[in-house]
Amino acid sequence: MVPDQFTITYIGGPTTLLEVGGVRLLTDPTFDSGGGEYTSGPVTLRKLLGPALSPEALGSFDYVLLSHDHHSDNLDRAGRALLANAKAVFTTAEGAQRLGGNSVGLKDWQSTDVPTPDGRLLRIVATPARHGPEGLSRGAVNGFILFLTDSPQSAVYISGDTVWYPGVAEIARRFSVQVAILHLGAARVPEVGTFHLTMTAAEAVEAARSFGNALIVPVHFEDWAHFSEGPEDIARAFASAQSEHRVRWPERGREIRIDFRSPIAKAG
Repeated sequence: MVPDQFTITYIGGPTTLLEVGGVRLLTDPTFDSGGGEYTSGPVTLRKLLGPALSPEALGSFDYVLLSHDHHSDNLDRAGRALLANAKAVFTTAEGAQRLGGNSVGLKDWQSTDVPTPDGRLLRIVATPARHGPEGLSRGAVNGFILFLTDSPQSAVYISGDTVWYPGVAEIARRFSVQVAILHLGAARVPEVGTFHLTMTAAEAVEAARSFGNALIVPVHFEDWAHFSEGPEDIARAFASAQSEHRVRWPERGREIRIDFRSPIAKAG
């Protein structure tokens, strides 16, 4: 892979395989088949559709970026079984305590560097996330920033499960984000309340305004029953904002190669 490019393979839900500088990173692994139910306390989540790629088809990977371990739509049973295959699982400090093993907890703005095959360094930064309205505790969640340390102007942002709030705007101020992978779908869980727990389409447009040079890649808006907004809502919001050219829709199981050399990164 040339230094000015990276790839995304969309697997389903929040799960993607990213390749940056030859390093392969798996986000929020969910590999169970569709039709399952996951009960935690009063809440039952329902998975509608399985992954586009099986773990065997996925092949090897180096690291896992796990936004949080305690919700099954971000880490299901088959996904959890894959964690041991990673060199390290980067997640929240709380999650690392629960998971143990090869997990590494990162607090907000804390970073770690991992080597690339060609002797460079890939920096992984934990970023703030708020999984619902202010004052509601849904457990700690991380987003992540990725960039090669010799190319900080070409950062990738993975939001994790968050709503739009000042913490996300601060990420836009601190980093030169060229690609923003946003968890959308306006997740709603009646047992918790009527409010949304992940970004709405309108909030995604607001995020795009802050990440002014970034290509927007929507994920985590399908495959589970608790999403209240789908691709039509997202497309409509960006069209209304005359920003549809900013969106690159992922295609299940297909690798997308993104070029950082243009102001709005081009994907092919």
